[in-house]
Amino acid sequence: MGKPRGIFITGTDTGVGKTYVATGLAGALRGRGVDVGVMKPVETGCVRRRGRLVPSDAVALRNAAGVRDRFDDINPYRFAKPLAPSVAAALEKKTINPDRIRSALDRLCKNHRFVIVEGAGGIMVPLSGRYTYLDLAHDLGLPVLIVARPGLGTINHTLLTIEAVRRRRIVVAGVVINDTQGGRQGTAERTNPGVIRELSGVEIAGIIRYGSRDMEQVVRKIHTLLPVQMGVDKLG
Repeated sequence: MGKPRGIFITGTDTGVGKTYVATGLAGALRGRGVDVGVMKPVETGCVRRRGRLVPSDAVALRNAAGVRDRFDDINPYRFAKPLAPSVAAALEKKTINPDRIRSALDRLCKNHRFVIVEGAGGIMVPLSGRYTYLDLAHDLGLPVLIVARPGLGTINHTLLTIEAVRRRRIVVAGVVINDTQGGRQGTAERTNPGVIRELSGVEIAGIIRYGSRDMEQVVRKIHTLLPVQMGVDKLG
């Protein structure tokens, strides 16, 4: 597989709004005329309907991008239990093969100029044995965009995620602070972005207010990285 064109979206934890950001980013890029593909390599906690597992995050990504790729390329693995992928797979007596994910991404990259890949949980969540999403991001060769919550505790979680990614010499494209709760904006929420930027040197790619679908700020922030890392020459 040649060098892929896209970005890998991870979070500091589960429930920080990775899919919200990923679908919003896909929609924003599509609105700018970018041929964007999407991928959710593994989704757990899928609901069974008419005898088939429905991965809601992967469906949302596909709809946001408006693509018609094979769904097994968009979402190679899906499981019923809402657990870490390696555990959910083991309960179904299945094994997640990273080569299958890489092959799917290769096909998506042939169909699109830019591909958004969304992980599950945090960057250290295991896919198979000791193989984690960090290993997958490294093997896919994609820059990582980190989604974090705004409140107390996010400095620690975000800096640890940045450090883990950098140890593997993966480009950190930025941090998106995403408010999924809509609570009061206190001192922690106001000061955390600046502290994260100062201590890590990583740009805050966007601060998404509760309920906002405006991802243009994120697109603009990573725009300078796109031509070099992802091969996108123009964003419209």
